[in-house]
Amino acid sequence: MLNLLSFQSSALGTVGQLALLAALLFTLTGLWLAVLGGVKADPRATEGARRSVWAVFGFVTLSLVILEVALLRDDFSVRYVAEHSMRVSPTWVKVTTLWAALEGSILLWAWILSLYAFVLSLTLRRDALRPWALGAMFVSMLFFIGVVASIASPFTPLAQIPSDGAGPNPALQNHWMMAVHPVLLYLGFVGLSVPFAYAVSALITGRLSEHWISVTRRWTLVAWAFLTAAIVAGGWWSYETLGWGGYWAWDPVENASFIPWLLTTAFLHSLQIQERRRQLKAWNIWLIVLAYSSTVLGTFLNRSGIVQSVHAFSNGPVGAVFLGFLAFLLIAGIALAAWRSPYLRDEGTPAAALSRESAYLAGNWLFLVFSAMVLLGTLFPVLVEAATGKKTSVGAPFFDAFAIPLGLGLLLLMGVGPLLPWRRATGEKLLTALRIPGGAGVLALVIGFAAGLRSVGVLLTLALAAYNVAGLALLTVRAARERGNFSALMREQPRRQGAHLAHLGLVVLALGVAFSTAYKSSAEVTLNRGQASTLMGQRAVLENLEQRTYPYGASAIATVTLGGQTYTPRSNVYVNGGNTLYPTPSVHYGLFGDSYLVTTNLDPKGQWASVRLISSPLVSWIWIGMLIIVAGASLTLATPKLAVRQPGGAAAGAVAAD
Repeated sequence: MLNLLSFQSSALGTVGQLALLAALLFTLTGLWLAVLGGVKADPRATEGARRSVWAVFGFVTLSLVILEVALLRDDFSVRYVAEHSMRVSPTWVKVTTLWAALEGSILLWAWILSLYAFVLSLTLRRDALRPWALGAMFVSMLFFIGVVASIASPFTPLAQIPSDGAGPNPALQNHWMMAVHPVLLYLGFVGLSVPFAYAVSALITGRLSEHWISVTRRWTLVAWAFLTAAIVAGGWWSYETLGWGGYWAWDPVENASFIPWLLTTAFLHSLQIQERRRQLKAWNIWLIVLAYSSTVLGTFLNRSGIVQSVHAFSNGPVGAVFLGFLAFLLIAGIALAAWRSPYLRDEGTPAAALSRESAYLAGNWLFLVFSAMVLLGTLFPVLVEAATGKKTSVGAPFFDAFAIPLGLGLLLLMGVGPLLPWRRATGEKLLTALRIPGGAGVLALVIGFAAGLRSVGVLLTLALAAYNVAGLALLTVRAARERGNFSALMREQPRRQGAHLAHLGLVVLALGVAFSTAYKSSAEVTLNRGQASTLMGQRAVLENLEQRTYPYGASAIATVTLGGQTYTPRSNVYVNGGNTLYPTPSVHYGLFGDSYLVTTNLDPKGQWASVRLISSPLVSWIWIGMLIIVAGASLTLATPKLAVRQPGGAAAGAVAAD
């Protein structure tokens, strides 16, 4: 067995580069075999392509492990290690440095892509889509492995080996969430390659019925769940690290992750219409092509250096090639869709204006408009600078101006859609369906106003939240009553109940966003050591101010008692970060609000400290909502059990209603 730890330092980089070149060779071989298997309907060629995936996954895994070993061993003969790591970094920082810079992050992307391809190769059905789905995955792997094996290789050797490295980006070693957020984000981004591959295979073969949609649904759900968790985890990192008390700033790189989420959410809803009603065939093709393409756009924005962001990498050599790959995906998608346009015509009569299909389609349009506006606000400064040479910016007011009404519209449609029948609903049925949810919404609005809420956005969010929760409860109670008990409902309809749970999580998250944005308050005071002061009506005392030094930096730790609780905010400096202070706030989490204390200025002699207290109501509901959403998505992936007819119960075959 290969013992990487016994390798000489100079050999690690060579083996890693050779592993990438071998992976690239097998990618080209697999692509050729997949195309041959599809064109000739040759199962042996298709099987050869499938096994090539295993080789690609093995060699990319080997290269990933080698880079990690080089980081842990402080092998500065590898340029990536020399530029982004140092001897005194904690072990967890060295591990996460693998994806903390350009070349390593693309290697991680390529590895996750090969992992998805490997799992796909084990689960593919033996049908006409099989070789072309593999071929589409090979095309994506060819690009990413080709980039990481050539212009963005992490294994470039150094002629003169330094005694120590430059160290990681200080902002990326200030919180353990950097071990979680990027990996979740890549699992979401790369996961969309599988439904994209199925869409391409359906277009090539002309098999555009519901088969590719039904196979794709689980893959899309997995990617969507990871993407949801990644976005919220990124917000938590920002909340815990940057010291501003917020979690979302409409930053260009934040927006780049949000756009695929919007498009994928739309796709998850519209694919139900194709499954049920054999409609929106062209719509679904375009949605998944745009969703996967937008992940490449996000990677381009993140790694080209054309946008300014705390998340973005500096200028690198990959911007142009990512832009080229994005253009290739869009042109190929347009060409294939135009070629197969006769097969993309919807069957049957269009749905009535009052129907579940129309509600889902209206929601899809809102998602599309939302994503288009976010894209416009993100790219507008880039376009202006390219055209005029002048720098400009688009701030939060622009995004909030459309995000709030569109978000409220989506909450409204999210509540009414599941209550409507397929095909057609009468006005009388609509009013009957909305009686209880609408009453709950009005009641919540009145209670909120009586409690002193005056923000229109918060009041509407509260009303729509109650309206959604009442609608979900009504659907669940009715379904459980039909089956005799809730346990039977969960066994027979996990997909539907998982969707309901995910919707509930989104409602919880929306409440957290609304309240924490509208009613966040803050105050700042300078505390003298041992003397009591008042901060937002609470007694505040600076008990201690100490400095601790570490091999990789130093921390000034303030101990503050506030309202009977102890806070220990830190200000950190890193040996490779100059004199820049990186705050670590002290947060007391609560179900109904957080108290967030951060130091803003410190006395070098330790006699005083300026602190800022931020009170954010319901902000923890954002993280709780994310957990509920992921739990709902996981439940949706479960396989329903067939119902057995019971006296007075539901008939076997209730799965069809799921």
